[in-house]
Amino acid sequence: MTALLDVRQLTRRFGGLVAVNNLDFEVRSGEIVGLLGPNGSGKTTVMNLISGALTPTSGTVHLDGYNVSALAPHVISRRGVSRTFQLVRVLGSMSCLENVTAGLAFCAKPQWGKDADRSAMKLLERVGLAERATASAGELTYINQKKLELARALAGQPRLLLLDEWLAGLNPTELLDGIELLKQLREDGVTMLMVEHVMDAIRALCNRVVVMNAGTKIADAEPQLALADPHVVRAYLGEEDA
Repeated sequence: MTALLDVRQLTRRFGGLVAVNNLDFEVRSGEIVGLLGPNGSGKTTVMNLISGALTPTSGTVHLDGYNVSALAPHVISRRGVSRTFQLVRVLGSMSCLENVTAGLAFCAKPQWGKDADRSAMKLLERVGLAERATASAGELTYINQKKLELARALAGQPRLLLLDEWLAGLNPTELLDGIELLKQLREDGVTMLMVEHVMDAIRALCNRVVVMNAGTKIADAEPQLALADPHVVRAYLGEEDA
C-alpha cells in the first residue's frame, strides 16, 4: 500500500504553547489509522492542520504526493479530504436529503438537481437513513445525526476521511452499528484517519494507531502493540498508576 497521507515534522504553535510538535506519520491507501492520546494531546489540532482549518507553523502535509499544507480548506476538500466533527454539525432546518445534496454541490465533481438527489439518496441508503430522507435533520436522534454528517462527508467523494470522535457518546447497540458501518466503508476502499477514545472500536477497526501525548508522537504500531507500550500506558494513566 502506498502512502496517501504523509505528515512530516508537523508543528503548530499557539504563542508559547506547542500543540503539535514535530509530528511524523503516514496513512496508506485502504487503511484505517487511529489517532489516539489523552485529552489535550493535540489530536484535533492535527485534524485541523490536515483539513486546512489551521496552517502549520512548520512541517508539511502531503496528500498523494502533493503538498496541501498551505491550501484553503475548500481546496483541500476538493482534492479528496472530507471530515466529521467532534460536535455534530448538521443543517438542522433542512431535510436529510438537502443536507447531503449541499455536500454534493461542493465536491470535486459537483452535482445539481435530479442527479444530486439520486446520489444523495444512495448515500443516505449507505448509512441507513433512506427512510428519513424527507425528515428534518434537527429532529434526528444523536446517532442518526452522526450518520447524516457521515453521509454528507462521503458526498465530498473523499480519498481520505477524517473522523473526529465519530463513535463517541453512543450506547452499546449504536456503537456496534457504527463500527459495522465503518467496516463496510473500509471494504468499499475508503481510507480513514480517526480520533477515538473507544478502544473496542480501535481494536475492531484500525490497522495501526498513532498515539500522541502533549503534542508529540509516542507510539506508531498495531493497536495491541501500541496500547501495551509503557509510554502509552503512562500517558493515559499517569506514572503512579502505570
